[in-house]
Amino acid sequence: VQLQASGGGLVQAGGSLRLSCAASGSIFSINSMGWYRQAPGKQRELVAAISSGGSTNYADSVKGRFTISRDNAKNTVYLQMNSLKPEDTAVYYCNAEVRVRSYRPADEYWGQGTQVTVSS
Repeated sequence: VQLQASGGGLVQAGGSLRLSCAASGSIFSINSMGWYRQAPGKQRELVAAISSGGSTNYADSVKGRFTISRDNAKNTVYLQMNSLKPEDTAVYYCNAEVRVRSYRPADEYWGQGTQVTVSS
């Protein structure tokens, strides 16, 4: 199973970016999908997550600005980021809990990370 993230870049404060992450490989089903970020010198933190049924949760710092969504038919999760702030600058990683067989529990997989830089 591979997770391929895309959509990062450089944007001015107040701008928007949309991240995408597609899961591929031998996939039976995907439970939760999410986005984490890690800024220099800081621990990796959860940004947003979405369940297979569409329930979402967000870090307090991004509520009202970021929106997570997923396309189950495409095994893809998205993160729409609006009103970006310099403190949103980080490497963003996608994450998914994937079952590769019906009889196996889900394993956790990570994407390669995509850099988001917000200039002031």
